[in-house]
Amino acid sequence: MDIINAVNDIIWSYIMIILLLGFAIYYTVATRGVQFRMVGQMFKLLAASGSKHDDKRTDGISNHHKVSSFQAFAVSIASRVGTGNLAGVATAIALGGPGAVMWMWIIALLGSANAFVESTLAQLFKVKGERSFQGGPAYYISKGIGKKWWAVTFAVLITLTFGLAFNSVQSNTIALSLVQFGVSPVLVGAVLVVLSLAVICGSIRRISRFSQIVVPVMAIAYIILALAISIANISYVPHVLKLIFDDAFNFQAGLGGGVGAAMMMGIKRGLFSNEAGEGSAPNVAATAAVSHPVKQGLIQTLGVFTDTLIICSCTAFIILLGHTPENQLSGIELTQKAIDSELGGGLGSVFVAVAIFFFAFTSIVANYYYGETNLQFITKKKWVITVYRISVASMVFIGAVSTLDFVWAIADITMALMTACNLGALAVLGKYAIILLRDYTNQLRRGLDPQYHSSTIPDIDTPCWD
Repeated sequence: MDIINAVNDIIWSYIMIILLLGFAIYYTVATRGVQFRMVGQMFKLLAASGSKHDDKRTDGISNHHKVSSFQAFAVSIASRVGTGNLAGVATAIALGGPGAVMWMWIIALLGSANAFVESTLAQLFKVKGERSFQGGPAYYISKGIGKKWWAVTFAVLITLTFGLAFNSVQSNTIALSLVQFGVSPVLVGAVLVVLSLAVICGSIRRISRFSQIVVPVMAIAYIILALAISIANISYVPHVLKLIFDDAFNFQAGLGGGVGAAMMMGIKRGLFSNEAGEGSAPNVAATAAVSHPVKQGLIQTLGVFTDTLIICSCTAFIILLGHTPENQLSGIELTQKAIDSELGGGLGSVFVAVAIFFFAFTSIVANYYYGETNLQFITKKKWVITVYRISVASMVFIGAVSTLDFVWAIADITMALMTACNLGALAVLGKYAIILLRDYTNQLRRGLDPQYHSSTIPDIDTPCWD
């Protein structure tokens, strides 16, 4: 365990922070702050989508199986909104201090430019699957860069990261949230295995419908609770904001602690939660049937804001307003105790246990899909998918009965490797996302509903846009 933690610290302290911030700043400048100047367009597109797609072309996929922008958005939110929002934020505050929250905000605001680029590229290079579109980094690396080995490497990494490592974190958090009620982790693991297999044996459309219903309801309930706690402690809110800011930029403490710990934990847990630049959300962004790749790029960018600036901030304020001693607890237990201190009677623990069950379970389902679509990129053999489903179920059970430190450490390492692989692809292909953004805005200025045609960028292979 000590070796795993040492490798984890080296990767994040010296490599990932520089890469993530560097790319985030570059694409924020290159897109002229697309994540800020086109927020209105993001909400407009999302509101107009619903369960209907706007792709009118004849492409061999039936309208019944086409996924709308909102449905694809819901699946990506299902993966984003989960353990990272409740347990991840608590762990970041416990280990990095209140300043970690500021760095989560910073990486979300800047990193959302990475999210726009990767999801737009996923739409551009998507392919036709048996019943819906498919795509993601493995596909845009293969078709855009022409490096099969690179694409396969990413496909393997995301399958290991999401299907196995991240899903063990999700089940571990559910088990921890229930242990104080006397529920055995073994029982939790067994129930999750049964429920997970019941859902993941369906299609992306079943997953999108499931997420479309469950995620918004639980997210709204959690936001309302956080607002109620904040209003009840309104006089203390300015102090919390000052605490977050001062701790985030406390350079006097040096990089061994203070700002160094806050930055590393904030960016690490921020990435785990919002996935901007990680290469995961593009896999589901590619499934949407839209008339222009930028449409889904903008909608997926909104997902980063929803995840970190709203849901993660709710958890941070609940903890910091709850006056819970951070050094005694970590993970989901810290969040539960913080809400208990406000509501009393153990109601906080019950609510969080219910919320984390739905958040984490929908994440398990969405995480599974990321792995499946990438395995299908490598091979079409059905027995491979069967083995993968059994492996996912096994890791869900193992995660439920393992320690918190172990599952998080493994997840951090695989997440870092996968993200580095994807960022390398963005460095090569990002120029196409910028061309598409320019084409999209030009059509908007002419009062058109933007439509993309492959002749706009004729030197690349994009069969779904012919």
